[in-house]
Amino acid sequence: ISLPNTYYCFVWGASSLPLVVVYPLMKRYTDFPQLVLGLTFNWGAWMGWAATHGSMDFSIVAPLYGAGVTWTLVYDTIYANQDKEDDANLGLKSTALTFGTDVNKHKRILHGLAILTYGQWLLAGYSMEDISLLPYATGITTAYGHLFWQIHTAELNNPHNLAERFRSNSKVGAIVFSSIVVGKFL
Repeated sequence: ISLPNTYYCFVWGASSLPLVVVYPLMKRYTDFPQLVLGLTFNWGAWMGWAATHGSMDFSIVAPLYGAGVTWTLVYDTIYANQDKEDDANLGLKSTALTFGTDVNKHKRILHGLAILTYGQWLLAGYSMEDISLLPYATGITTAYGHLFWQIHTAELNNPHNLAERFRSNSKVGAIVFSSIVVGKFL
């Protein structure tokens, strides 16, 4: 298989290696390991664009990447709440611990991150010249609604509830993907 922009994509991929190397250690050194996970895991936004276009359109990819990072902060903080007692006992750090035990404050932070995610998804779509904004924005609003539901119904001390909310992010991803596809072809 020959990709048209292999070298350009390789450069972007190689530039992610510092994040890939340091991420596994972050629960020991920062209160925000989920942020480093988001920065690392979502690097594919840069690489996908680079591989496809052989260039970088920061007006589209930067908000898409930013949305991925803030979305990761939401879903992985929900997940991390399942492990917060073990993490605290082991001296490990996470946003679940950093955001504190006040459930209302914790959820306000997550809602703020979800709103940032939504805004960046909208900005990425707005920056695309060849997308129909109404179906795209409708789908993205649905994805945000799902994030809102996750946060609103999360029981931060109920591992079963949190696991269900975490797993439901596959639906968020499917909605975002579908929004892009429908917006491109309508």
